[in-house]
Amino acid sequence: MARAKYTYAQTACIKKAGLAMQRTAALWPGCRIGVAVSGGEDSFTLLQTLIIRRKIVPFDFELMVLHCNPGYDVGSHRELLPWLARAGLAGHVEVGAYGPKIMAGGEKGACFACARERRRRLFELCAKYGLTHLAIGHNADDLLATFLLNFCQNGRVAGMSLAEDFFGGSLRVIRPLLLVEKKTIHQAARQWRLPVWKNACPLSGKTARTRMEHVTEAIGGVIGGARRSMLNALMRWQLAQNTPEAAAGEKPLS
Repeated sequence: MARAKYTYAQTACIKKAGLAMQRTAALWPGCRIGVAVSGGEDSFTLLQTLIIRRKIVPFDFELMVLHCNPGYDVGSHRELLPWLARAGLAGHVEVGAYGPKIMAGGEKGACFACARERRRRLFELCAKYGLTHLAIGHNADDLLATFLLNFCQNGRVAGMSLAEDFFGGSLRVIRPLLLVEKKTIHQAARQWRLPVWKNACPLSGKTARTRMEHVTEAIGGVIGGARRSMLNALMRWQLAQNTPEAAAGEKPLS
């Protein structure tokens, strides 16, 4: 059988996801992964990457797609089910109403409330289907923006974890694309021709994280290469913080 050929962007997603999962010992034989697919490039690229990684790793693991439509556009996911059928993947797709209800209370705090409700529902679905993992499509740009938000607004030095346990270790949340930049994911998604759809949320592109991305661009305008340096530093930091040795209180490998 001929070996599959991938573009530079696709290869970056596959290899960096492999690095993230290997360094954090994120997966194990027989684990069952729920992949949170919102319909955007990040989550769809995450799903495609995990499908390919499943053929590479020396053990088997299961994938199940979880899609929670918040109710802004109840038909936005129409392309998802046929795609899952062609890929031979199980999926849970549901349409809720929490998005418009939250927005009816005003924009302030709406993003936090919506994200909290979506995560709560995803956790419930993981328990319902006996899933051991929940995979989320956060990327390196999200890592940088979240770190700066925590640092500037909350006075905390904190980012996003590559892997973290919840509910006494019964569920592990993983972010395999956390070492991949948004622009690379965008290229890979287009090259794979993934059926992404537009985010119907009225606050899309207006979030605090989006505003922080503009701040990093401004910093780059003052200090050449600053954004690249910050990304590299945070990626190294996350790899060091999330190794099994670090979790056990041991000094991470350099």
